[in-house]
Amino acid sequence: MKSIHKTELNHLRWLAIILLLALPGLASALKSDKDQPIYVEADGVDIDDRKGISTYKGNVELTQGSIVIKADKVIVTQKANQTDLIEAVGNPVTFKQDTEGQKGAIKGRAKKTEYSANSEIIYMTGDAVLNQGKDTFKSDKIIYDRARAVVKAGASAKGKERVKVTIGGKK
Repeated sequence: MKSIHKTELNHLRWLAIILLLALPGLASALKSDKDQPIYVEADGVDIDDRKGISTYKGNVELTQGSIVIKADKVIVTQKANQTDLIEAVGNPVTFKQDTEGQKGAIKGRAKKTEYSANSEIIYMTGDAVLNQGKDTFKSDKIIYDRARAVVKAGASAKGKERVKVTIGGKK
């Protein structure tokens, strides 16, 4: 294996920084989505009012405004009579949300997705993929802050796998 000289390493670092700066940012998610009611359809549901936990099973589809989450199982946790956390498990869980502007919908998939309704942050784990238009992020863990249109993946998201990013190109 060929060793990399210090100057080559510095060139690679600068190239990586330039590529990251050239990445077109994700468009902001629709701000009105968080104020919309949440609708859930499933084959079955178990509700525990004392614990504030509802478990939906089988072909679950959860919508809130333009957000659509599809999964095999969804657990909704409430605190103070408000939705606090939505956990979805599937093979895979899929996520879609419209955005402000012209960049198109944000789509994702993973084996497990957690959505914090109050912070508007989506945690995707297990073969996670997030894309918008022709740009794609892949890693074992992706954190997507919908409100600020910020994505963290791989080590930045405390994941164990390297991040694979595709910028533009033909689909």
